Amino acid sequence: MTSSSDTLPVVHADSGNSDGRAASRVVQSVKSVVRAQESEIKRWRRTFDGNAKAVANGEKLLDRDQFVNAIAPKGDLTRIGRAQFATLFRVADVARRGLLSWDDFVVFQTLLKRPDADYYIAFQYFDVDGSGTITFDEFKSVFSANIGPDAIPFDFDCDWIKLYLGKKNGTHVLGYNEFTQLMKGLQGERLRQAFHYFDDNQDGFIRSDQFKRIILELAGHKLSDAVIELLPTLTALSPGGRISYSEVVACHNVIREMDMVERVLREATSKSKDGRIDQTDFLNHAASSSRYSLFTPMEASIVFHFAGRGAAGQRLALIDFAQLLDPRWRAPGDTESAAAETAARTTASSLLSNFAHSAYNFVQGGFAGAFGATIVYPIDLVKTRMQNQRSTIVGQLLYKNSWDCVKKVLHNEGFLGFYRGLGPQLVGVAPEKAIKLTVNDLVRGRAMDPETGRISLFWEFVAGGTAGGCQVVFTNPLEIVKIRLQIQGEAAKVEGVVPRGAVHIVRQLGLLGLYRGASACLLRDIPFSAIYFPAYSHLKKDVFHEGYHGKTLSFFETLTSAAIAGMPAAYLTTPADVVKTRLQVEARKGQPNYKGLVDAFTKIYREEGFKALFKGGPARIIRSSPQFGFTLVAYEYLHKLLPYPWKEAPREVETALTTRGEEIAKTRARNALKILLDVHGDFGRRTPPSSG
Repeated sequence: MTSSSDTLPVVHADSGNSDGRAASRVVQSVKSVVRAQESEIKRWRRTFDGNAKAVANGEKLLDRDQFVNAIAPKGDLTRIGRAQFATLFRVADVARRGLLSWDDFVVFQTLLKRPDADYYIAFQYFDVDGSGTITFDEFKSVFSANIGPDAIPFDFDCDWIKLYLGKKNGTHVLGYNEFTQLMKGLQGERLRQAFHYFDDNQDGFIRSDQFKRIILELAGHKLSDAVIELLPTLTALSPGGRISYSEVVACHNVIREMDMVERVLREATSKSKDGRIDQTDFLNHAASSSRYSLFTPMEASIVFHFAGRGAAGQRLALIDFAQLLDPRWRAPGDTESAAAETAARTTASSLLSNFAHSAYNFVQGGFAGAFGATIVYPIDLVKTRMQNQRSTIVGQLLYKNSWDCVKKVLHNEGFLGFYRGLGPQLVGVAPEKAIKLTVNDLVRGRAMDPETGRISLFWEFVAGGTAGGCQVVFTNPLEIVKIRLQIQGEAAKVEGVVPRGAVHIVRQLGLLGLYRGASACLLRDIPFSAIYFPAYSHLKKDVFHEGYHGKTLSFFETLTSAAIAGMPAAYLTTPADVVKTRLQVEARKGQPNYKGLVDAFTKIYREEGFKALFKGGPARIIRSSPQFGFTLVAYEYLHKLLPYPWKEAPREVETALTTRGEEIAKTRARNALKILLDVHGDFGRRTPPSSG
């Protein structure tokens, strides 16, 4: 069977013809759309077959309960009951036979993809007789059947209804477009009537319990339990202990525009230096992101009142607003079981648990370090030989420049000469890089604000510097053995010296000798890491906007961030690296000996000039930049591919705005109920009117 994507017309495009290339791109785009549609239909088919049951003639059909199982999202994102999803069955069951065929199901799923699905489904539900228009009687009967006798009464004889439908006995009926406008303004009229109903003495105020009842009927399904409990505390915003109409309207506007509130909060907190904002920051960002004022000061006060649990003047993190943005929100430890669970988790987070996590980071850091070191090792060998050249000694200038060094190594020692000393490097680089990455993560984790996930620049420098200092215990022995192995190639060429292995060098140096030049190593590695890790973090966040609107960096963006961060870190620490190399290399005849760090700096500067302190600087950039780039990329991708199995999930604010990919399709049915639920939070829980 030929798929529809294979039957598309073929456009033959000349490689030099821009119109042909454009047509080819259009064909590819159409093919991708067709493939996506075919994939979605297959998913619908799996859902239908997984829930439908065969009837007498073998055809599979869905009844009401099976339909709800098929469309209701698992772990619903709102406070909507399963019975309310059955409301959609009446819309899908156009034939009114109580069963849905595969064709009916496909039509309904296609309907859910409409951008106006919520309004369209509401129109279908209110259009009881299927005439394509809605009369006053239809609107009143459907509305009344779903709000129940115990709800706040609604006056259908009000002027507002007459503006849309005329008098009761008039001939004006609503088409689809008119109906959408009526539904958009319906909550505002209900709010006005409800306030008027409770404001007995017409003084413009109602009690807190009356305000709570109004909000629960109009928007209770959009609020978490914590916010519902705090509703009466709105009286604290103004003196008198009662709530004005302005405050009721402002609160309802906040709830109605919750998606926009969330966008402003996410953007404002992400741009804040400490990840926290106050009411002024909120209003400033809202004003700067729109041509017109989005929120009034009273509405901003209500947002911060509920997020701050009634405390005024706070700077709040995004997680503080979770109870307002997410209807599913539950306070951590707000139940006995949750408290017990938290206590158990605290006990479990013992030294053993911390050790396991550190070991996990250590192993992955080792593999990542070995990977990065192997890729750039030839560059490291060239850098070392260039740094070791003594320009003041006649006959010692073996290499004119780095490129000359590459050619001579290849000619005299072969391709394998570029990897001289790689063995000890790989043995030592695993714990070296593992220690650096693990310690940096450990210190950053301890210094990080648990609510915002932010860390101050000072602690970023401390974390990086500490990581660089801790690694020297492995770095110094590794470096001195590696350097002496790398230099042996040129020594054998000049003096006819027989190359020695790593074991011989270790025996020759002894334990203390392995740490010769450790002070210079510290002077190099502490500043390097203190510069590198903060630069890497800020490049990802500030340049490539990692985490902004849920963005995940691509491989190229991560590699670029890591590579660029290595450039200033590598070049600025080159003087310490030159001194370290001179201290660790075994001096040959005619070469000066250095007593220590200060002596080496002084002699190099006096005898060879300031430029000598930056010998091999470009090669060091070329080596360190890609090495740490590939190391960090490997480290992060290992964490993604092999995540720590016992890691506690960070507290995040998950809402409809953060829903991505296939989850969007799972929540279409919920979104389709939005307009109906705005009529009343219990809409659909009662028996709907029939068409007779």
